[in-house]
Amino acid sequence: MPNIGRKKQRIAGRIPAKRSLGQNFLVDDSIVDRIVNSFCPTASDIVVEIGPGHGALTEKLVGRVEKLYTLEFDSSLAPLLRRRFSDRDDLVVIEDDALTFDFGLLATPGRRLRVIANLPYNISTAILQRLFDSSEILEDCVLMFQREVAERITAAPGIKDRGYLTIMTELHFDVEHLFDVPPSAFRPAPKIWSSVVRIVPKPAELKNKEAFRKLLSAGFAQKRKTIANNLKALFADVTGLLIQARIDPTRRAETLTLEEWLRLNDVVHK
Repeated sequence: MPNIGRKKQRIAGRIPAKRSLGQNFLVDDSIVDRIVNSFCPTASDIVVEIGPGHGALTEKLVGRVEKLYTLEFDSSLAPLLRRRFSDRDDLVVIEDDALTFDFGLLATPGRRLRVIANLPYNISTAILQRLFDSSEILEDCVLMFQREVAERITAAPGIKDRGYLTIMTELHFDVEHLFDVPPSAFRPAPKIWSSVVRIVPKPAELKNKEAFRKLLSAGFAQKRKTIANNLKALFADVTGLLIQARIDPTRRAETLTLEEWLRLNDVVHK
């Protein structure tokens, strides 16, 4: 019986990964299976795969979902995927940039999209922020990040990794860390570990997201400073506002819960 893992490593070796695109091709078949099993595809799903690369996840999904859209930025990989899966009418290869692509174009009335991806390290946080703006059309996402990003978006109050990205992720999604992936699962092997995370959209909790982003950016401007010191450039009576929001002005931004940030936002914009 052929060694599937070795075969995939040979395939990945034919087209070298582009460092400029942050490419690290997933070649460990056991990790691929674990990701797909965590995703749990069903025959009624409309799925978007971001950055399919050589199709390690794609080949495990095609035929198991109603429709599979693969979004590939690399112009040398997209044609290979089209040829490889040319006999499948349930798979569409889209050559486009996930940082600018309108995911709403793939949604249909009453149907939500599911997203799966081994995200390029250099744009993983930017893609996550793009998903914030599409959360209302998403069912769920299973995404692989570099482990330090996964630690940031799951950091609890009081943890130093907690920051702007953590709060914005909590605002839009429930987050679950699934498992870690070693560097040896990729070609080329990165110097860092990765983590697979599931995110599930939450109902919108505020209308003026731009004002909330501005509040968070100021609050986390200098993490060594207190929340009052960071916000005094925005508000003359920052201490009074924090007290109204039932927040101790001497606390640091990373100690605040999402609920406290939302409460402060309400006080500020009354």
